[in-house]
Amino acid sequence: QVQLVESGGGWVQTGGSLRLSCAASGRTSSSSMGWFRQAPGKEREFVAAMRWSGAYTAYADSVKGRFTISRDNAKNTVYLQMNSLKPEDTAVYYCVADLSRFGSRPTEYDFWGQGTQVTVSS
Repeated sequence: QVQLVESGGGWVQTGGSLRLSCAASGRTSSSSMGWFRQAPGKEREFVAAMRWSGAYTAYADSVKGRFTISRDNAKNTVYLQMNSLKPEDTAVYYCVADLSRFGSRPTEYDFWGQGTQVTVSS
C-alpha cells in the first residue's frame, strides 16, 4: 500500500509559478509516481510521471517545457514545479502512484491522493 498526501496548491496569476509536493508513505521503493489533473466538467488528464528511480519521466504535451517532475528519495516526496502557468492549468491536481506500472492513463495507477486545487487567474 502507498499513502499520498499533496500540498502546495493555491491561487496564482497568469505567468506565475507554484510547486506541488506529494509525500508518500508505504511501499515506495519501486513505485512509479505522477500527477493528474481534473478541471470542472472535464475528464482527468495526465500531467507528468516518473519512475521512483528517476530513470524515466513523461509529460503531457500541454505542460512540456513549463512543468518539471522531480523527487527527493530521502524525504519520500515527489514534486511538480509549475512555471508559466495559464488559466487552462486551473484544476484539482492529484498525486498518483503504482507499484509496477508506468504510463499516462488513470487506470495505470492504483493509489491516489486527495487532490489539491490550483487556480490560475487571467
